[in-house]
Amino acid sequence: MQVSASLKRAMVSPQKVRLIADLIRGKSVNDAVSILEFSPQKSAHIVKKLLLSAVANAEDRMDQFDEYFDIDDLKVSTIFVNEGMRLKRLMPRAKGRADRIIKRTSHVTIQVSV
Repeated sequence: MQVSASLKRAMVSPQKVRLIADLIRGKSVNDAVSILEFSPQKSAHIVKKLLLSAVANAEDRMDQFDEYFDIDDLKVSTIFVNEGMRLKRLMPRAKGRADRIIKRTSHVTIQVSV
């Protein structure tokens, strides 16, 4: 059984989230949470909350469909990061000019399975 959770428009670039996603791909949920707990990156905090949401979805689905499995047996089967929309901003520069600032966002999806 696979259960997923997704996050849209996270305010962190996809490149930074993919570094964290590569750390936990294929690991058990307990190992993944402990790795994310001690990672100092902002994206680690975002992915940890999303992983715990996927585990909660699995618990809810277990109660809903009368499927029995141990939550400790769950592992991160799939995690992928897609690019979201880009926010375009202007930063004032010298002599009346302006530079474009691009703020990137991410769409993150995690699937956990038994």
